[in-house]
Amino acid sequence: MKTLWMALLACAALASPAKAQSVTPKFEHGITNIPGKSLIAVEVNFPPGEPSAPHHHAKSAFLYVYVLQGAIESQLEGEAAHTYRAGESFFEPPGAHHMLGRNASATEPAKILAVFVVDSSDKALTVYDKEGHKQ
Repeated sequence: MKTLWMALLACAALASPAKAQSVTPKFEHGITNIPGKSLIAVEVNFPPGEPSAPHHHAKSAFLYVYVLQGAIESQLEGEAAHTYRAGESFFEPPGAHHMLGRNASATEPAKILAVFVVDSSDKALTVYDKEGHKQ
């Protein structure tokens, strides 16, 4: 699993300019009562006004997101955009297409904790629509 963390961090650096969001691994462990599944948590920091490119997560990934700081505007394909503020949470089901994800403020940073339940064999947690970068 250390390989997954290294790939996650390296691709995050490649996928974005210097001002783009940063991804910090926080937790990773196999789920012992669900063979073949892992729980992975990452902290994502969004500079003011910073967007995330449209993307999908690993096909097996159920994603729970908790807003730690600031406000995040999020939109899944086929749904209306919604702004989530510190203390609020949302989820993305497996296979969801994340059309919009960005810091809702032009002046204040935002931070989320993203928790994935994913097949342990999945290596790329995030695949961007443009440029094919994997994270």
